[in-house]
Amino acid sequence: MTSDVGRLPTGFGRLWAAQTVSSLGDGVSHAALPLLALTLTRDPLALAVVTAAGTLPWLLFGVLGGALVDRWDRRRTMWVMDAARAASLAIPAAAAALDVLSIPLLAVVAFLLGLGGLFFDTAATAYLPDLLGRDPALLERANSRLRGAQTAMSGFAGPPAGSALLALGRAVPLLADAVSFALSALLVRSLPAVPRPVPQVRESLLRQARAGASYVFRDRLLLGLALRPAVGNIAFLAVATVLALFAHDRLGIGTFGFGLLLTAEATGGLLGAGIASLLGRRLGTGTALTCTAAAEGLAILGLAAAPNPYVAGLALAVYGAGMGATMVLGPSLRQAIVPAHLMGRVASTSRMLAMCAAPFGAFLGGWLASTYDVRTPLYTAAGLLLTMTAVTSTMTSNHRVEAALRRSANRRSLVEDSHPARVTDAVISA
Repeated sequence: MTSDVGRLPTGFGRLWAAQTVSSLGDGVSHAALPLLALTLTRDPLALAVVTAAGTLPWLLFGVLGGALVDRWDRRRTMWVMDAARAASLAIPAAAAALDVLSIPLLAVVAFLLGLGGLFFDTAATAYLPDLLGRDPALLERANSRLRGAQTAMSGFAGPPAGSALLALGRAVPLLADAVSFALSALLVRSLPAVPRPVPQVRESLLRQARAGASYVFRDRLLLGLALRPAVGNIAFLAVATVLALFAHDRLGIGTFGFGLLLTAEATGGLLGAGIASLLGRRLGTGTALTCTAAAEGLAILGLAAAPNPYVAGLALAVYGAGMGATMVLGPSLRQAIVPAHLMGRVASTSRMLAMCAAPFGAFLGGWLASTYDVRTPLYTAAGLLLTMTAVTSTMTSNHRVEAALRRSANRRSLVEDSHPARVTDAVISA
């Protein structure tokens, strides 16, 4: 497949539509769940339990999940997980309608949603490069669209809708998210089939999982790409855990204003996703990743010192822009350089590092806010992000990126020379 960035396969449009619909529902819940939790408790540590529960599946099953995805049909895995998440949201919706909603129940449901997300996200990450023939330019274009849709829906349109739906009843935003998962499952089920990677020598699940993890830790570029979101999630969850409380107590804004604050972050994220490819071309992918990481840290520092909601909104917009660009450039590079038969395991290992760091960040944020001040988690998060930027800058340098892309291109050429019919079929089926 060529690097014609103007031509994406028809099947990608359905994947894009599925993520757009699902992300709108996620945005509704993103605003509604913290506000729902605040109606049940004002304890920052209790709020941290709910936040952390959604990330625990990655700690418990992250690497094994990737090994399973490399064995399973990736398209089927995606739609089954979406259907399961739609069903699981019926639990808190019913509890809210019956007025028996509780923090433990929200934590359990968050765990189930996180488990479904583990398998869906890993399968989707492995499916996309198969659909696009691992073309780096196409992957950047596709991930830019996917990230843009996710940001626009989950951050820009969803939060105000979630706040508004919550006013109609506590079960309403949860039901809206369930419907979005169901529609996404139907769209994903209609996606085209792609050739499965050539099976490797039969090994135990644990041995295959270890091989995927080892591949990440031995490669400095992949390790650097994995460390960025890992440290970033500690910082992000430390901020997210107390953001609703910070907005209410320090900025003096209510439910609707909190939704607008999240929308400011999403607006920046949409811009960052849109300009990610341009940054990569102008600066080189490695340098662009270093610059966006530094922008995130400085933005959180600005948020911590914000004297009013307007400055806080601007800081969140800059933070969102840095994150949006990072989430296009990093995954696109990983998808371009990792062999197909390892993609699920490498993706899940990288995501596991990020998600396992998240519960620590959530509890760190809750503890710092309880022990010191609600601004303390924000200052701590900024320090972590800026330190991470300095540490990983050489691991993801332009030189390392270019060398990895050359190796990947040579590897694909060898495969095409060995299996010309297989490659042709893959392009046609896409």
